[in-house]
Amino acid sequence: MENTTNTTAPLQLPQGLALILVTLAGAFIPLSFAPFNIWPLAIVAIALFASLIKAQKLKTVFCYSWLFGTGLFAAGVHWIFVSIHNFGGATALLAGAMVLIFAIFMGLIFALPFYIFGRWFSRHMLALFVALPACWLLGEWMRTWFLTGFPWLFVGYAHIDTWLAGWAPVIGVIGTGLIPVLSGCLIAELYFHWKQTSVQKMSRSLIIASFITASLWGTGALLKTITWALPSEHAISVGLVQPNLDQSVKLSWHKESVVAALDQLRDMSEELWGNDWVVWPEAAIPAELTYHKALPFLEEMNTKAAQTHTALFTGVLFDEAPSASNGLEKINYYNSIAGLGEGLGFYHKRRMVPFGEYVPFEKYLRDTIEFFNLPTSYISIGPQDQHGLIANGIRINPVVCYEIAFPDLVAQSAKSSQVLLSVNNLGWFLDSIQSKQFLQMTQMRALETGRYLIYSTNNGPSAFIDNHGKIVNQSHAFTTETFSGKIYPVKDWTPFMMIGSWPLALLALLSLLGLYASQKLNPIKQDT
Repeated sequence: MENTTNTTAPLQLPQGLALILVTLAGAFIPLSFAPFNIWPLAIVAIALFASLIKAQKLKTVFCYSWLFGTGLFAAGVHWIFVSIHNFGGATALLAGAMVLIFAIFMGLIFALPFYIFGRWFSRHMLALFVALPACWLLGEWMRTWFLTGFPWLFVGYAHIDTWLAGWAPVIGVIGTGLIPVLSGCLIAELYFHWKQTSVQKMSRSLIIASFITASLWGTGALLKTITWALPSEHAISVGLVQPNLDQSVKLSWHKESVVAALDQLRDMSEELWGNDWVVWPEAAIPAELTYHKALPFLEEMNTKAAQTHTALFTGVLFDEAPSASNGLEKINYYNSIAGLGEGLGFYHKRRMVPFGEYVPFEKYLRDTIEFFNLPTSYISIGPQDQHGLIANGIRINPVVCYEIAFPDLVAQSAKSSQVLLSVNNLGWFLDSIQSKQFLQMTQMRALETGRYLIYSTNNGPSAFIDNHGKIVNQSHAFTTETFSGKIYPVKDWTPFMMIGSWPLALLALLSLLGLYASQKLNPIKQDT
């Protein structure tokens, strides 16, 4: 017989060793993502984390969770150092300190849901089967919107190629990640059960949790055989231009560099005219030339695209001047995609990169160091109710770089579109693991929505991704090249597009409330 309060003693380790282990556990999780793809490591790390916080006091749970999250972000987003040091002008020491401060701050955000776990559930019989997975899910969901959101390092991304990928079109990356979390918690609970040598048989809750976990993995394999959104038989030919411009050139204020960049775009596109679509990456037009300043060149390209019956899409900094109709007091700048030739419409980016495109607490940080004065850090947020782009009667869901990391943003916008288009400039991070992580996240967006995705980058790799999240073909990184591929429009919706992430977050919250109520209403409830 078991009480609802679990009497298992906490894992007894020297405090210093426990602090080191929980930090390392968090740091191991990024090894489960691209380019390493050692996905079982995340399950092992979560098992260790769960073992260390089970049956602990609130203060200990919160401290361990904070260290775990700090290790996760310090290892997983250390590439921020490159942009701060190489392009932001900060010394290596200052850049390293800023990355560490960011990791500590993100670790604190990671730990917030685990306050709930430590306050009410760490000793509950279902602490690891229900409470910890629920807190983990709420934490990932919260990171998609809290303080504008930083939805990075979700555990589900590691399973783009495992059986669990079958769940992504149904419950999204956050829901998919719940299964490896539950798997890690089950391993931890099995360890505690093994320690209790006086217990001769598995508890009912342990048997049920084992069955559910195994079933979720097996069901994922079956779901992988389902195509939720069927593509059209009509192929669209697309040519991509990968200029591989140095980041300093893209931010250049020198006329010679700007003219050379435009000449390169003109020359590289010559062999691609005749495709249905041609795509240039984010900020393909150097920052010196905003949309209206670049009009002579853009009109030339518009004419060329129209003559060859081609839709051309390019990233450009769009400048919206004050007028009687918009009521602006100053010029607004948007990180945008413009359609030319057979391509119609504008799209203005809706999710900004902190410090890269806007400066939080600008009043206090602007002008303190060069990093807070980057030429691109004055970008405005685009309207939330935009209608995307159109080419040859096909509606396109565009996203600019960082936006592809927001699963619900992409899924909701994809409802009114048939193809996904992601334009990017990853030159800020050079040859770091960032580009590998980013491409993996992009694959997940294609899988969640069941749509073909065009992935255009300045430095590579660029890629064509099919409706199952698989890379059909891709370019090489840090090469100047063009390449072409075919995509297929998709009209149907996946289940995730219909429900999004919020029902899972609500279910997690209700699960925690149910556990809390069960403790209050029936503290002596038995499990036989």
